[in-house]
Amino acid sequence: VQALVESGGGSVQSGGSLRLSCDASRFLSTIYWMAWFRQVPGKEREGIAAIASDGETIYDDSVKGRFTISQDNAKKQLYLQMDSLKAEDTAMYYCAAGFPAYSHVLSSSEYNYWGQGTQVTVSS
Repeated sequence: VQALVESGGGSVQSGGSLRLSCDASRFLSTIYWMAWFRQVPGKEREGIAAIASDGETIYDDSVKGRFTISQDNAKKQLYLQMDSLKAEDTAMYYCAAGFPAYSHVLSSSEYNYWGQGTQVTVSS
């Protein structure tokens, strides 16, 4: 059983918006950090946004000011609001959960739990 399940991906034109969701309700352990990563074929998975259980957020420069990560702790849901989308945002998006070192919260190697991914395609 997948612990994390993403939804909300799709196709949108440049400048548009999408909202991704990640259902972590099956996750029985306490989660300290949850994050969104993305990956395009042939490239490494890159971290774009992370949120701690106390609400602290960290963003990669590539999405800062355009994407917003949020969570509903009671429902164990993670969200990524993506605005002003660009063609270069096209990727498979994954949510992750774990206990990363603070200096590495956007490093994929720091996370143990992953969703199956949801595709986001932005056409120019």
